[in-house]
Amino acid sequence: MTSRGRFLLATATGLVLAGLVHIGAVLLIPRLSEADALSRARTGETLDHAMPVYTLATGDTPSPPEAWLPIPDPAVAVGICAYDLADGPMRVSARTGPLMLSLAVHGRRGAFYAVTDQAAVRGALDLVVLTRAQYDEALANADENDVTRDVRIVAPDAKGYVVVRVIAALPSQRPAANTAVQAVSCTVDVPAEDKAGG
Repeated sequence: MTSRGRFLLATATGLVLAGLVHIGAVLLIPRLSEADALSRARTGETLDHAMPVYTLATGDTPSPPEAWLPIPDPAVAVGICAYDLADGPMRVSARTGPLMLSLAVHGRRGAFYAVTDQAAVRGALDLVVLTRAQYDEALANADENDVTRDVRIVAPDAKGYVVVRVIAALPSQRPAANTAVQAVSCTVDVPAEDKAGG
């Protein structure tokens, strides 16, 4: 092999190796990041209601600078409920009203379920996020004559978060949108026999 051939081979090998290193680094960023959405959402895990992420400006009160989601829509109030299914199933309860409300369930790899207030039964929307084992246990313990209004979701990951969004179509609806996000309840679901015993 000539010196020019060796030079071209070394250059091509170096470029391929550099490309692989860059691709590997980009793919590892989400796993190594400490400021990803899941990590930020977990700061509010102990709350029993949605942690406000983006509240709408109302009158003299400007929108606070806490927004860490991508550029927020100025007409949407956003809150987050973090969960760890090792503690038990996560119940997210919301009362529907005149404003459009949506819940999106996210895991480590992104959103895997979304529902709007159109799925509410008698003005209440109850979403329960469970592991496969918790879901199977809930089915085994369920009374077939007892009708549940829960929307049960099997999560692919034990840790994640639920994004609550409420749309204020008019500026006068902004306070109601902020209140609706704060009114969403996020609790660890305890089975009935545990409630009775404890």
